[in-house]
Amino acid sequence: MRPTPDRVRETLFNWLGQTLYGKRCLDLFAGSGALGFEAASRGAEQVLMVEYNRTAYQSLQANVQKLGLGNVALRCEDGLKFVRQENGLFDVVFLDPPFKSDFLPRILPLLENSLTPGGVVYLESATHFEPDSVWRELKRSRAGAVHYQLLERKQT
Repeated sequence: MRPTPDRVRETLFNWLGQTLYGKRCLDLFAGSGALGFEAASRGAEQVLMVEYNRTAYQSLQANVQKLGLGNVALRCEDGLKFVRQENGLFDVVFLDPPFKSDFLPRILPLLENSLTPGGVVYLESATHFEPDSVWRELKRSRAGAVHYQLLERKQT
């Protein structure tokens, strides 16, 4: 597990705006839950965290209970499987898969129809990721070994 560094999180939420009031967020590959918990604390209407690792999932459960977060839901499920089956719409998707995985090019096409109009996908990777032509890059930066981007689906 590799939590999103504080500096990166600060930049991300500057990009998104200081409040996420009324937004529906998906934290896929939630890990420590840093991004999802930050979204919940910034007024997101709902944050759905998906984490496959049982130990990390149990830690998320304990933290949600400890913090009394009624706007956070958890799923202990494989992220790829979840995205293939989920039919809800999200305003913000946090996509931080394991760095050594090939998940980004496999997941992004599955997210194309999971975003509300104007919805965005935040992603982290070990190298700069070049999305296909369906996506428009809004922001991009790097902090040490972490490359991160904010994408939106191009309107057709």
